[in-house]
Amino acid sequence: MLDHWLSFLPFLIAVVLVASSGSVFMPGEWYRGLDKPSWTPPDWVFAPAWSVLYLIIAVAGWLAWQASGIGLALVFWCANLVFNCAWSWLMFGRREIGYALSDSVAMLVTIVGFIITVFPASPLAAALFVPYLCWVAFATALNWSILERNKVPSPPPAQSHKPDRS
Repeated sequence: MLDHWLSFLPFLIAVVLVASSGSVFMPGEWYRGLDKPSWTPPDWVFAPAWSVLYLIIAVAGWLAWQASGIGLALVFWCANLVFNCAWSWLMFGRREIGYALSDSVAMLVTIVGFIITVFPASPLAAALFVPYLCWVAFATALNWSILERNKVPSPPPAQSHKPDRS
């Protein structure tokens, strides 16, 4: 019985490592200074929401592994962790809102891929990812809105300086 629960540890450790990127790359003054939509959640919502989601992600990965071993569902799960880890670095570390948006879309693709591929083997693992899908869909919409509201205008095209032949 203990061996059964010990097999959960690698999934939990992987998720904790990914979650740590959020504590390394924090929003800070730059993010607070961005123009954000009125539907942006207050800062205090993010830590508890992600704590619950990270636990769900770990459990879903573990259930997928128990149900079908290392397969396509676990590949989607692992890829999702990579994209999840990269988002905070892109958004807050590099301050690349557009790249963070692309990463968020990749997260959505891997979440949907996980749900579809794990469902036949573990409907519970698939169901556990639905709140995560909803949160990341919301976060992607928020990311897009922030990008749109904070676009730096492009400089005008350079004028060609042809000699006046008059």
